[in-house]
Amino acid sequence: MSLYNLPQLNPPKFSFWKNQTFKIVVLTIIFSSIFGFLGGAISGGVIGDFFSKLNINLPGQIIQKETVKEYQPQTSQEEAVIDVVKQASPAVVSIIITKDVPIYEQYFINPFGDLDPFGFLIPQQRQKGTQKQEIGGGTGFIISGDGLILTNKHVVSDEGADYTVFTNDGKKYPAKVLAKDPGQDLAVIKIEKGVIDFPTVKLGDSSKLQIGQSVIAIGNALGEFKNTVSVGVISGLGRTITAAGGSFVETLDDVIQTDAAINPGNSGGPLLNLKGEVVGVNTAIAQTGQNIGFTIPINKAKKDIEQIRTSGKITYPFLGVRYVLINEQIQQENNLPVAYGAWIQKGQNGETAITQGSAAQKAGLKERDIILKFNNEKITIDNSLAKIIAKYNPGDKVQLLILRGKTEMTVELVLDERTE
Repeated sequence: MSLYNLPQLNPPKFSFWKNQTFKIVVLTIIFSSIFGFLGGAISGGVIGDFFSKLNINLPGQIIQKETVKEYQPQTSQEEAVIDVVKQASPAVVSIIITKDVPIYEQYFINPFGDLDPFGFLIPQQRQKGTQKQEIGGGTGFIISGDGLILTNKHVVSDEGADYTVFTNDGKKYPAKVLAKDPGQDLAVIKIEKGVIDFPTVKLGDSSKLQIGQSVIAIGNALGEFKNTVSVGVISGLGRTITAAGGSFVETLDDVIQTDAAINPGNSGGPLLNLKGEVVGVNTAIAQTGQNIGFTIPINKAKKDIEQIRTSGKITYPFLGVRYVLINEQIQQENNLPVAYGAWIQKGQNGETAITQGSAAQKAGLKERDIILKFNNEKITIDNSLAKIIAKYNPGDKVQLLILRGKTEMTVELVLDERTE
């Protein structure tokens, strides 16, 4: 058998590199590899970050830790609120009310004595000493470095209670009630602790407030959460309310309405503007509404503060009349000759229209008289009699323009000093 004879082959000469198309293909592959490597290195950082968040370390991966930056306010108003809170909070205090309360124990008696064969017993209670307990709390703010504090009268109304002030740094001091304003829900107390330079707040001007203006409330919310901050606006000015709490009932004129959240325990705390100035003293809330709170203008408190510093007590002028402010509706309903003034009336529960022994009685004022002007100042819904009287002091001589029936007359009198 013969073998197959294979044809003789010539060695290759690699002539394909001379082909232009082949060159383009090879160069494309090379450049793609280079840029692919660079792109992978760049994107590898993104992918590496992704895996690092999953706590997976890739080979050769360099992990860079992010630097945590302090939060920066996003708006100028937010920055202002933060600055005001930092500035005012050290001067806002919590006021804790404690009192000795009786402790009772239960025991049993047999009403039939030894004659009862069944051992019938009736539970009874008897007092077994007293124990000091916390019965309430409120807020105040320091107005002088020696520890003078402004708060609400109803916060410190219990004569038999003890009051302790807790400052923002956690320290506590006993406090003494210096004076309570008989005409409005304000009181001044003082920390009883030598000479200490306490932080204070700056008092503003409440006469320049505008509806819609931003305000900040700080207080001991619910008597538990000290220095709670809430933010809102001035919702109304010149309001008249009847505030009640326990046995405390008082009509307050010319108060500020705000939607900044005010809760039980906030009483006596400051309402501040965005300059960090106190413009009001938080005092009451409308329980039937939402975010309807009321604040006493700080300008009313300035007079009390000045009296405490000069005389050690708060005095308030007293006329001695109970009245209704007249508007067009009251005029029409009662067929009155004028649509303004203070109409002297008995109270709904039969309270006398004229207080016995008062300046009004001595001057001859009568029920159903209408006081038109007080020292030539017209009495209106927006300029109430109480608002006007508050400008004066006990002992001041004033002149009233009175309408009795259809006759106008002028009456002069000397204002008394109001007592609680």
